[in-house]
Amino acid sequence: MNEFLKEFKDRGYFYQCTDEKALSKKLNEESIKGYIGFDCTAQSLHVGSLLQIMCLRLMQKHGHKPIVLLGGGTTRIGDPSGKDKTRKILEENEIEKNIKSIENILKKFLETEDEKVAPVFVNNYSWLKNLNYISFLRDIGKHFTINKMLSFDSVRLRLEREQSLSYMEFNYMILQAYDFLELNKKENCLLQIGGSDQWGNIINGVELIKRHLSNEVFGLTTELITLASGAKMGKTESGAIWLDKKLFSVFDYWQFWRNTDDRDVLKFLKMFTDLNLNEIEIISKQDINQQKIILANETTSMLYGAKEAKEAETIAKNSFSGDSSGESLPEITIDNTSIDKDIVNLVSIIEKNLSKSEIRRLIKSNGIKINNKTIKDEKFKISKDLLNKSNFIKLSIGKKKHYKIVN
Repeated sequence: MNEFLKEFKDRGYFYQCTDEKALSKKLNEESIKGYIGFDCTAQSLHVGSLLQIMCLRLMQKHGHKPIVLLGGGTTRIGDPSGKDKTRKILEENEIEKNIKSIENILKKFLETEDEKVAPVFVNNYSWLKNLNYISFLRDIGKHFTINKMLSFDSVRLRLEREQSLSYMEFNYMILQAYDFLELNKKENCLLQIGGSDQWGNIINGVELIKRHLSNEVFGLTTELITLASGAKMGKTESGAIWLDKKLFSVFDYWQFWRNTDDRDVLKFLKMFTDLNLNEIEIISKQDINQQKIILANETTSMLYGAKEAKEAETIAKNSFSGDSSGESLPEITIDNTSIDKDIVNLVSIIEKNLSKSEIRRLIKSNGIKINNKTIKDEKFKISKDLLNKSNFIKLSIGKKKHYKIVN
C-alpha cells in the first residue's frame, strides 16, 4: 500500500475511496495534486474543519501538493449536506473578508516555503461567476440525472424529513462536481478529499470528469468525528471552537484539548498531532492527564506556536493549583456600565453562550467565585471596590474557566 494511504488509515482518517488500488498505484508513481474545499460562511474555520486540514498536512508530508479551494462561489449557494434549512446568504464583501481570513488561518497549518508541496489557493468564484446558464446545462447538466441526485443523502434526508430544499441548494452538488472538473483541467488535480457526508458530491465530480474529459481521478473521504460522549466534534455548550484567537482565546483552545474525554485522547493524538505513531504508543502508557497535556500542547503549538502553548499550560496550572493572584489568567476588559451590575448580568456578558437561568444554577451549586470567594447570592453586586491591588477582579465560572476582569 502507498505510504500516504497507509498513514491515512493508521491515523484513523480513512472512510471510503473510489478506487483505492488504482489511487495507491498512482501515488506510488508520482507526486499528485489533491484538493479540499472550504466554504467561507464565517471569518474563521473551527475545530470541525481540523481533520481536513490534517489531511492537507499529510499530503505535504508525503510529497504531494494540496490545492485549497475557498468557495467564494459555492458559499453564495450553500451546501445542503447535513443542514435542516437553507443557510443565511452572506453579502459579497463579507464573503471576500472571510476568504482572506480563512486563507491566513490555513497558512499557519501548512508548509508554504517549499514550492514542491506549497499549497495552491483557488477561489471557485473565478470560474463560476461568468457561467453561461444555457451552455452550462448543455455541457455539464446533461451528465446528471434527477433520479440519482435525489438518491444522495444531502437531498434525500432533507426530503424525508419534509424540510424544504431550494432549487438553489439542489444545484450545489453540480457546482461542486464542476469545481473538480475545472481543477482537473487547470491544475491537473487528480484527487478530492472530503468528509464522508461529501461522498455523493465527490462521486459526481469523479464521474463528470470521466464522461467529459475521459480522465481518471479519485475521491477519498474521512470519518465524520463524533466524541465518545456522542456530541459532534467542534461544538460545545459554549459554542464553536474557532481557529482564531480573536474569536476563541489561546487559553480556551488549549483547555478544550486538555478537557478531552479519556476515551478520545489516544484517537485525537493520532488524528490531530504530528507525533509519529510509535511516539503515541509510548505516550499511551503515561498517566491520562499527562497524555491530555501533551495533546493540548501539540495541537495548540500547531496553530499558535510552542510559546503560546506553554503559556496556556502555565496559566492552567496556576489556575487549578489554587493560585490566588490570577495574574496570568486571560484578561477581559469591560466598561464602567458593565462592571456596575449584579453577578448574573456580569457573567452573561462574559459567557455569552450561558443563559441567565444556567448562571443561576451555577450560583446555587457554588460554581461562581469572585476573587476566589464563592458567590451565593444571584443579586450580588459587582463594583470597583472588588478590584484587587493589581487592579482587576478574578472571576471563576465552574472549575475550568477563570478570567481577570479589567475595568
